[in-house]
Amino acid sequence: MVEFNLSEEQKMLQQLASEFADQEIIPNAEKWEKESLFPKETIQKARELGILNCTIPEKYGGLGLSYLDEVIINEELGRGDPGFATITGVTMLACHPVLSGGTEEQKEEYLGRVSSGKVAAYCVTEPGAGSDVQAIKSNAYLDGDEYVLNGSKMWIGGARYADWFFVLAKTGEINGYRSLSGFIVDANSEGIEVGKKEEKMGQRCSDTRGVTFTDVRIPKENLVGLQENNGWMNAMNAFDYSRPMLASHAVGNARGAMEEAWKYSKQRETFGKPIFEHQSVAFMLADMSTKIEAARLLTYKAASMIDRGEKATLMAAHAKRYAADIGMEITTDAVQIFGGYGYSEEFPAARRMRGAKIYQIFGGSSQIQKMIISREFNKNF
Repeated sequence: MVEFNLSEEQKMLQQLASEFADQEIIPNAEKWEKESLFPKETIQKARELGILNCTIPEKYGGLGLSYLDEVIINEELGRGDPGFATITGVTMLACHPVLSGGTEEQKEEYLGRVSSGKVAAYCVTEPGAGSDVQAIKSNAYLDGDEYVLNGSKMWIGGARYADWFFVLAKTGEINGYRSLSGFIVDANSEGIEVGKKEEKMGQRCSDTRGVTFTDVRIPKENLVGLQENNGWMNAMNAFDYSRPMLASHAVGNARGAMEEAWKYSKQRETFGKPIFEHQSVAFMLADMSTKIEAARLLTYKAASMIDRGEKATLMAAHAKRYAADIGMEITTDAVQIFGGYGYSEEFPAARRMRGAKIYQIFGGSSQIQKMIISREFNKNF
């Protein structure tokens, strides 16, 4: 039997996150965006409320909530502001490879740090290796009881504030995924240089920087899973867990744009009546609502599959790709409904539209998701 109803506990989590978005995120989002401010205090409030990093198991200090719980909460954070949702989500992105492939000692130490309030960052993308992760050039070699890491990463969310990094680097001579390994690297290690903050089109409160590793020495016990050349599969498995969360951010941002456009359409009048009463506008809002409902269902299904222990690669790709694409469409239509005001930075429509675009790029672009969908679909024929 298919069940679409949330439990009472999930409704309470949803309400808690929704109220937090209304009270703490929405009133501050414009200021964060205009001044490129990292919302450190608000992140701490969210952590104290128990709505961040909530899928870390209780034995490592987390709440041990389900992945469905996580996407329910994160939709509300995305409705508050997509930049805030992204910067709070990057820590879990770094945690997923440790959760799925780390040793008990690694989980206790580094997931424990996150549970106590520390930030982590996911260092995979490089100047010449974004969608093509196999093209990574960062490398690490074993020298006694330590690995020596060299390389440059870019577009790293939360890098300046991170306590530790998950880093993917080559440890073998073979080119491609078979020589990649994952490492946990303490951010205070000698030889790490965090670059300038990137000037981005949107999500400006989400601090994004390059990170350079020069002869950084890593204890060999920080090789994720204590197994070389297994980093590719671990990192890719982590995307199955992170993509539903990113999809929920996109859904939330789209929903926020739709709700703001709907309110405006009830107030703005043309030709003697609110623009909502013009079919051209009413149908745009109807399309927005349908797309959001569909994207949410895909996201919930992907998260539910993870909770049941099922392989979610295909459904996570469906959810991430569709939510990202409709998020861009809906925020663009919201700008259209606002008209000239939508093109002004004085109204939220422009911020949401700029913030929506990145969901079609990071975490695997929409084109990469289509590649995954076609590949997974083909396995059944």
